[in-house]
Amino acid sequence: MVTVVFGARGNVGRHVAAGLQAAGEQVRVTSRNPATAGFPSQMQVAAADLEEPGTLPATLAGAENVFLYAKPAGIQGFVEAAQAARVRHVLLLSSAAVVSANAEHNPIARQHRAVELAIEQSGIGWTFIRPGMFATNTRWWWTESIRTANTVRIPYPDAQTAPVHEKDMAALAVTALTEPGHGHQAYVIYGPESLTLQRQVEQIGDAIGSEIRLEVISREQAQAELSKTMPPIGAETILRAWEASNGIPAQTSVIVEKITGRSAHTFAQWAADHADDFR
Repeated sequence: MVTVVFGARGNVGRHVAAGLQAAGEQVRVTSRNPATAGFPSQMQVAAADLEEPGTLPATLAGAENVFLYAKPAGIQGFVEAAQAARVRHVLLLSSAAVVSANAEHNPIARQHRAVELAIEQSGIGWTFIRPGMFATNTRWWWTESIRTANTVRIPYPDAQTAPVHEKDMAALAVTALTEPGHGHQAYVIYGPESLTLQRQVEQIGDAIGSEIRLEVISREQAQAELSKTMPPIGAETILRAWEASNGIPAQTSVIVEKITGRSAHTFAQWAADHADDFR
């Protein structure tokens, strides 16, 4: 069986492609420009863009499974191409935001749910993985200030999150794509432990061998600084989440161990894996 992996250069997709190959599956990865994508020469690469429907029929030809990230602008074209190619199973990397209490007011939740609905209504088999806070988000927030000033500036140091390692999302995806019993299932995944932002900064410091200075700033200052490295809507969403979780333990999960049979990665392990990103 051929599995097409969209976003195979991304934080999660690269681990999905590697995990599928390790499991002996045939993998076809996608890129807008295969010649400059940097994939290994032995890997099957297709030229594809989810916002360009004309690129999808050849990409999906002969494929039974697809790993997909949420791209609302191109979802209808993808669904039509997948139906025509007789794709049997789509695994979507969605977001836990779709099951949050204020999902209808959350732009991230609305975007991901729109993609979920299109796939649900397509008649194609599906599995949704709905992660909470990505551990990799900390690179957007703190990389530059740690590298340049060994400092993190945040408004809510006692806010708690349960960051998810991208390897755990990928492990769930690989299991769902290679083993039976995961059709029409939606798996919400949080990290295995709730940590304050201050503790996360400390663990990054441990990983790079440096004590990082923590500076508490106003919400307005944080909005301005976060907007330099991420879209304004994303910055506001993050700040709202931090504000709501200030001093409140975050939800954790054991879904990785339950589905894959191995323990989830801690944030300390993630920080060790990505220490060079902060040096």
